[in-house]
Amino acid sequence: MRISRTMPDKDNKSRQVPARRVDGDDGRSLGERLTRTILDIAGRIPETGEHKASGPHERARAIAAAAANKAALAAGTLALPPGPLGWLTIIPELAAIWRIQRQMVADIAGAFGVSAELTRSHMLYCLFRHAAAQAMRDVTVQVGARLLIQDVPLRALDKIAAKIGVNLSKRLAGRGIARWLPVIGALGVAGYAYYDTGQVARTAIALFSGEEAPSKRRASRVRRIG
Repeated sequence: MRISRTMPDKDNKSRQVPARRVDGDDGRSLGERLTRTILDIAGRIPETGEHKASGPHERARAIAAAAANKAALAAGTLALPPGPLGWLTIIPELAAIWRIQRQMVADIAGAFGVSAELTRSHMLYCLFRHAAAQAMRDVTVQVGARLLIQDVPLRALDKIAAKIGVNLSKRLAGRGIARWLPVIGALGVAGYAYYDTGQVARTAIALFSGEEAPSKRRASRVRRIG
């Protein structure tokens, strides 16, 4: 497997960004609030206690299953308030799910022995490839049969996050309807969070196992850990 040699920024590693409250009068559109939240989530690579496993695929699947259950519980709980109050929980719900998924990605990378090599580009790719494949073209490059991930500058990440935010905002109107259906709506939201987390896990496993060969343009062989 190949992966970027760029190390995560130490400041990003130590910075914990709280979930942003969704206020109707803050002057920002839904897409803009989503963009800011996406950058907050992908901009920090969390620590992991996972080390290279003797059976990384099995360990990664166990990590994914635990994260999916956790994400479903968090999403279902935040979706319980009905009506307008429930609508206001959408971005906090997404932020909570993305934090769980972000840690899952870092843990899966640890299980494959490559956690020290993670960058914001890799995190963004893992979290949103399945939901915004078109936007992810800006962080990937095709070299022969290999799909490589580039370590793009912060300004480019801003633009990519904006594309993802616009894409997701168009889908949220339908999801918001569930907030008007107490209990039943919450179960649907929880089920989607479980499925979505599984999608992120599959991307991360493919990425870190070498099935999709993540890297920068200037690729170098991964230094395995452990």
